[in-house]
Amino acid sequence: MAADIKANSPLTLPVLPLDDEVVLPGMVVPLDLSDADVRAAVEAAQAAARPSGNKPKVLLVPRVDGTYAATGVLGTVEQVGRLSDGDPGALIRGVGRVRIGAGTTGPGAALWVEGTVVEESVPDPLPGAVTELVKEYKALATAWLKKRGAWQVVDRVQQIDGVSQLADNSGYSPFLSTAQKIELLETGDPVARLRLATEQLREHLAEQDVAESIAKDVQEGVDKQQREFLLRRQLDAVRKELRELNGESEGDESDDYRSRVEAADLPEKVREAALKEVEKLERASDQSPEGSWIRTWLDTVLELPWNERTEDAYDIRGAKTVLDAEHAGLQDVKERITEYLAVRKRRADRGLGVVGGRRGGAVLALVGPPGVGKTSLGESVAHAMGRKFVRVALGGVRDEAEIRGHRRTYVGALPGRIVRAIKEAGSLNPVILLDEIDKVGSDFRGDPAAALLEVLDPAQNHTFRDHYLEVELDLSDVVFLATANVLEAIPEALLDRMELVRLDGYTEDEKVVIARDHLVPRQLERAGLETGEVTLDESALRRLAGEYTREAGVRNLERSIARLLRKIAAQHELGDQELPFTVTHEELRGLIGRPHHVPESAQDPAERRTAVPGVATGLAVTGAGGDVLFVEASLADPETSASGLTLTGQLGDVMKESAQIALSFLRSHGAELELPVADLKDRGVHIHFPAGAVPKDGPSAGVTMTTALASLLSGRQVRTDVAMTGEVSLTGRVLPIGGVKQKLLAAHRAGITTVVIPKRNEADLDDVPAEILEKLEVHPVTDVRQVLELALSAAEVPVTAAA
Repeated sequence: MAADIKANSPLTLPVLPLDDEVVLPGMVVPLDLSDADVRAAVEAAQAAARPSGNKPKVLLVPRVDGTYAATGVLGTVEQVGRLSDGDPGALIRGVGRVRIGAGTTGPGAALWVEGTVVEESVPDPLPGAVTELVKEYKALATAWLKKRGAWQVVDRVQQIDGVSQLADNSGYSPFLSTAQKIELLETGDPVARLRLATEQLREHLAEQDVAESIAKDVQEGVDKQQREFLLRRQLDAVRKELRELNGESEGDESDDYRSRVEAADLPEKVREAALKEVEKLERASDQSPEGSWIRTWLDTVLELPWNERTEDAYDIRGAKTVLDAEHAGLQDVKERITEYLAVRKRRADRGLGVVGGRRGGAVLALVGPPGVGKTSLGESVAHAMGRKFVRVALGGVRDEAEIRGHRRTYVGALPGRIVRAIKEAGSLNPVILLDEIDKVGSDFRGDPAAALLEVLDPAQNHTFRDHYLEVELDLSDVVFLATANVLEAIPEALLDRMELVRLDGYTEDEKVVIARDHLVPRQLERAGLETGEVTLDESALRRLAGEYTREAGVRNLERSIARLLRKIAAQHELGDQELPFTVTHEELRGLIGRPHHVPESAQDPAERRTAVPGVATGLAVTGAGGDVLFVEASLADPETSASGLTLTGQLGDVMKESAQIALSFLRSHGAELELPVADLKDRGVHIHFPAGAVPKDGPSAGVTMTTALASLLSGRQVRTDVAMTGEVSLTGRVLPIGGVKQKLLAAHRAGITTVVIPKRNEADLDDVPAEILEKLEVHPVTDVRQVLELALSAAEVPVTAAA
């Protein structure tokens, strides 16, 4: 700082604004006087300094977007003259920081302000931490200057001893932004300023190192590509010279493909097509893109197992044992597989394995709710037959080329998923599982479901043509299994080519067996527990299946078992549980909480849904299997609402019509049923299906709605243990419906003991497991009057009170 300037002394100075520039103390900078503000400040400073004979003084203040900084730098005008480009200029040296105060007046056109010189105090001698900071800054600055080749500046930086001067030296750094320089200017403490300058320099060097590393990697990659190109050209030249020396002709690669095609065991038509492609390869130039397409096609054809087949294991008893061991229940599916193997064995024994160039490949569609074992059943079928197994996931597939393959002219063309599955299996007769076939979509790229028609048609798939291969591939010996959750989502033409096998879910006894024999051992291993360390009692498994999970499959049951074993393993590690440990139904609540699905029959009579008139229990089929469905009815006050029928619960058109039919039947037969139907004329009727966010449709809730309305009008409650299903007609006839097995399984899971079904569905009871029928009292009925006699309890509430 100049000798005539004292710390904290007041000054009156003309302002010299610096647009997007910052000058720190100690810096000497040239300024262009062609700028009006700069010229006015210098001229005002010169006018003020003439009487005293001192150097003119100005206040250098950064100006960003028209806003002045709060701190400026006192500058002395060292020289006024011409810059290197001939324009008038001034050489100004920064002297010290000045805290800007209020504006004032002075000579000339410049802006004058009052200011106070900022005092800067540095301890003497310097503490050890400050000394280390000085060394670090000098080292970083020296490294940066050496990278830029500024060797002459290195000695100048090393000679600076003052903390403040060393920090302000950062003002010369071109990489600092205006905001960073203003931050340095406004930091009054020299040590804090040096620490800030060190941090800024360190960050810049780190960024520079990263940029240099990236540039080096890019350059190395380019050098590698150039070197590889040169070496390949040299290698081609050497090979050419060797061929000429040995008298060999060009096209050695194509000769190699020709020999591979001739040596391969290919069908005759495939061999002819492959040899034609080899001839094209021989005629194509090395630069032609067609050459790479032909090579890829030939490699694909040569890798396919055209004549590779696995021998079927025709041990029918052994296959049945495998299926029974790996899956409990599912008798229909296991019987169908056993029948298929038995027929294949008899045809092979009598020399009828191939008839008319075709084999009897089976196409089975396994349709059922999630978690019943459809996907794992495919692996069991392959295991039982001794065949390779490949799973093809079709969920979300929208491109027809995924099934049939792309044309070879497209960039990145590939064969379809069926051909890739054959290639992956390594044999021409694997078991291919088409998983989630009901999730196949369609858009502008085609309909994959339509492309599957030829694949799954036993009359056509012995001559299947993939768009990429363009040669016939025999799929008649492949066993195709398709899985789906919703039957209605499968296109009708596709479903017609498959044999439908329904998986309607497991009974509680089957779930206990599955959990004991399959789920518990698997989850014990995953939980890091040895067999015998934790045992689940049958009562615990039964309660898990009945009250903690309510589903058609066993996926949530397995999750509950996994959660239970994890809890025990964690308690053992914490020292709270000794092993071995046997889990009974009494310990379940303490380990994994309360049950989530308590049957209506187990609840307090006053808390049951059917505890009031107007609520009936129905049965429905959803994508997740069968389920119970409650129907609620109420009569509105004639003074506050209009008459008519109100339906809520996101119902479809068919279900809305069933409600109209139920209401019409009761209006026309009310006197016969001894119901006060006069209320129906003047009062509004409201029918509600709970779970309003779930769409519902179908005619099978007709008798349930009729029963709910009859219960409301008569004041008689619907029996808690009764559930019903069936379509109702205007004359009161109970018409047949679908999904009887799934509905009865759902009723059993929900604790229902009495089920009412249409008389014409009585034949469907043959599909229901015998142990379920033993626990259910099934009443086939033909008329809705029989339903009301069975479902409605004795009158306890007066009719007027119910209304």
